[in-house]
Amino acid sequence: MDAAEQVHQQFLAALDGGGLRRRSNLGLADVGLAPERAAALLHSQMLSRQLDRLSRKLQARGEGFYTIGSSGHEGNATLAEALRTDDIAFLHYRDAAFQIHRAGRVPGENPAWDMLLSFTASAEDPISGGRHKVLGSKRLAIPPQTSTIASHLPKAVGAAFSIGIARRMGLEDTPLAQDGVVLCSFGDASANHSTAQGAINTAAWAAFQGTPLPLVFLCEDNGIGISTRTPQGWIEANFSGRAGLHYIQCDGSDLVDAWRGAREAVDYARRHRKPVFLHMRTVRLYGHAGNDVQLVYLSKDDIRRDEERDPLLSSAALLIEEGVMTAADVRREYDAIEASLLRQVELAIRRPKLKDAAEVMASIVPPKREGGEHPVPAAEARAALFADDAAQMEKPQHMARLLSWAMADLLLQYPNAIVCGEDVGPKGGVYNCTAKLHQRFGSARVINTLLDEQAILGLAIGAAHNGLLPMPEIQFLAYVHNAEDQIRGEAATLSFFSNGQYTNPMVVRIAGLPYQKGFGGHFHNDNSLAVFRDIPGVVLAVPSNGRDAVAMLRECVRLAHEEQRVVVFVEPIALYMTRDLHAEGDGLWTSVYQAPSEGAVRLGEIGVHGDGTDLAVVTYGNGVYLSLQAQKLLAEKGVAVRVIDLRWIAPLAEDALLEAVAPCGKVLIVDECRETGSQSEALMALFAERAGGQPAARIAATDSFIPLARAATHTLPSRDMIVAKALEMARG
Repeated sequence: MDAAEQVHQQFLAALDGGGLRRRSNLGLADVGLAPERAAALLHSQMLSRQLDRLSRKLQARGEGFYTIGSSGHEGNATLAEALRTDDIAFLHYRDAAFQIHRAGRVPGENPAWDMLLSFTASAEDPISGGRHKVLGSKRLAIPPQTSTIASHLPKAVGAAFSIGIARRMGLEDTPLAQDGVVLCSFGDASANHSTAQGAINTAAWAAFQGTPLPLVFLCEDNGIGISTRTPQGWIEANFSGRAGLHYIQCDGSDLVDAWRGAREAVDYARRHRKPVFLHMRTVRLYGHAGNDVQLVYLSKDDIRRDEERDPLLSSAALLIEEGVMTAADVRREYDAIEASLLRQVELAIRRPKLKDAAEVMASIVPPKREGGEHPVPAAEARAALFADDAAQMEKPQHMARLLSWAMADLLLQYPNAIVCGEDVGPKGGVYNCTAKLHQRFGSARVINTLLDEQAILGLAIGAAHNGLLPMPEIQFLAYVHNAEDQIRGEAATLSFFSNGQYTNPMVVRIAGLPYQKGFGGHFHNDNSLAVFRDIPGVVLAVPSNGRDAVAMLRECVRLAHEEQRVVVFVEPIALYMTRDLHAEGDGLWTSVYQAPSEGAVRLGEIGVHGDGTDLAVVTYGNGVYLSLQAQKLLAEKGVAVRVIDLRWIAPLAEDALLEAVAPCGKVLIVDECRETGSQSEALMALFAERAGGQPAARIAATDSFIPLARAATHTLPSRDMIVAKALEMARG
C-alpha cells in the first residue's frame, strides 16, 4: 500500500476501533490550552494531512508536481498558535500545518484553496503565481522558501537583529513590530549544514554580548535526512549547552507537550529578546519527497515504529479523552475535510497557468516602491556632517575617500540605511572606505559584524525584510563565494517566488578585481564576476574612477530604495588610492567630490572617452585605466581610439553600447576577468549577432588564478598588450 494511504487507513482504524493512544499524561488545563483552541489545532493538523494525501494523488494524475510532505510534523501548528500573526516566520518545507493554522487566525484566509492552487501550479497561486510549490503568504507574514537547506537561517538572524537596531534608529513604522519575534524552522539534517551552524553561532555571539535578538530556532527533529539517520541524541548534545542560546525540548507528536514547548519558547524570546533553540521531536511518516520509498533504506519495523508516533493519533486521543470531541466527531471532520478538498481540487486544476516566458519572468525584477524619491538633505545638515572635511572636499581625491563621503551622504539622505560588514566601524574598513561613518552615525547604523560572509549578507536580507536599506560590505571578491547562495538562492529569488510581494533591496559593496599591490594571491586578487552575471534580476555595477564611483553608488542606492533591486557594486581595489594616469603627479585619476544633485549616472549609461573612429575599446574597471593609457600612446602612432566604459555589467546596456561603437571601424574588448566565463564572451556574441559584421577581438586574462608579487600581472591584460593588439587591428 502507498505510505500515505497506509497512514491514513491506520488513523481511520484507530478512530473506528478505539486504538488511539495518548503520548503523555498532561492535560489541556495543565498547559493552559483552551479546549476550542485544541480543537482548532487538530483541525489544522488534519487539513495538512489530507492535503499531503491529495498532493500525491495529483502527482499520480499528472496534475501535481514535486512536493515535500508535512505528515508527521503537524506539531509545528502549535507555534502558529503561540506566535502572533504578525511575527514573521521563515519556514521549513514541512510546515504546512503552521501556515494552515496561522491562516485560521486571520479573517478571510482560505489556506486549502491557496495550497491547491500552488499544488497545481496555477498562475493564481497567491504566493508564487504558479512558479513553484512553496509555503508562503504575504498576509500571514510568511516569506516563501523554495528549498530550506538552512539557507534561510542567516536572514532570520538578520531580521531578528533588525528589530533592535530599527528601534535604536528611531524607525517606528517598520514591518516587524518592536516587540515582535522571528521564527525560523528547519530539520535535524539541516542543522548540520555550515549555513545553519554559522547562523546559530551568529545569534549566540550577538546574544552573548547583550544584543537583543528575539528569535526562535525551531528544529523539527525527525531523526533522518533523506536516507541518513541522525545520531540519537545529537541535536540535544550539540545545542543544549551553547552560550547565548536558550534550549527547550518538546515532543511534536504530543499536542500538549508541543504546545508547552512552543509557548515557553515564544514567551522567552519575546520577554527576554534572546534567541531560543526549540528542539521539537517529530516523525517523518512518508519518504523524503516525491517518489522516495522508505523501504529501500528503512526496515518495516522502523516504519511501523514511526507510524505509531503519528501526531494525529495522539491529538485525537487527547481531545476525545478530554471530552472536547468524540471519535465520531473527529471522523466526521476528517472526512468532511477530504470531501471538501476533492471538490475544490477539480476547480483548482482548471485555473489558469503561466502561459509564456514573459509571464514567468514578470516577477524577476521587483515592482517599484510607492512613495517616490527620498528628499536630498538640507544644505545645513550636510555642512554640519562634513564640517571636519570641508577643506579637503574642495580638492581632488582618490576613489576610496570619495566613496566614504558618498556613503556618509547616503546615510544622511536615507534614515533607514545601514552599513554592515567586517571592520567597517571605527577602523573604517581595510581600505578606509567607511572612514568616520561609525563616528558620525553610531553603531546602530554602522555595524561591525563577526567574520562570516553568510552572516553579513543574511543580516542585510533580514534587515531589508524589516524596511531597512542595507549596504553590506564584503572585504574581498573571493570571500563572497563563502556566501554566494545568500545572493543567488535567497535575495535574488525572493521577488520571483513571491510574485513581487516580498523584496529584499540592498547594495552589496565588494572590494575586488586584480592588479592590487601589497596583498597577493587569488583571495585578494580575484578576477571573476561570473557568479553575479548569471543571477536573473541582479544589477552588477563596476566603476572605474572616483567620480563615477560616487555617482553610480548613489544610483545603486536609488535602485534599491525606489525599485527594490538587489545590487552588487564591485569596487576595483587597485584603483582605490590611484591618483595619476599617465605620469607621476598628473592627478588625472582623482576627482573633486560632487554634491548629491550633481553628476548623476543612471543605470545603463555608459561612459565614452574620446571620439576616435579607427577603433573602439570596450572595457570596464581597471581596463578603463589601462585603455586610456594606451589611447594616448596609440594617438601618437596615428590610431584614433575611443574608450567605452561599460560601467554596468548587468544588465548590459546593449543598445547604448552598439550605438557608441557604430562609428568605429573595429572593436577591441579589454576584459580583466578570465577568458572563460568573462564578460568578453557575451560581448563577442553581441557584436557577432548585432553589429553587422563589425570586426571584433578581445584581450582577457588567462584562465589562471593570480599569484603573488611581480608575477601577479603576468596573467592579466596590460597597457602594452592593448597597444599591440590595437595596432595589429588598425593595420588590418
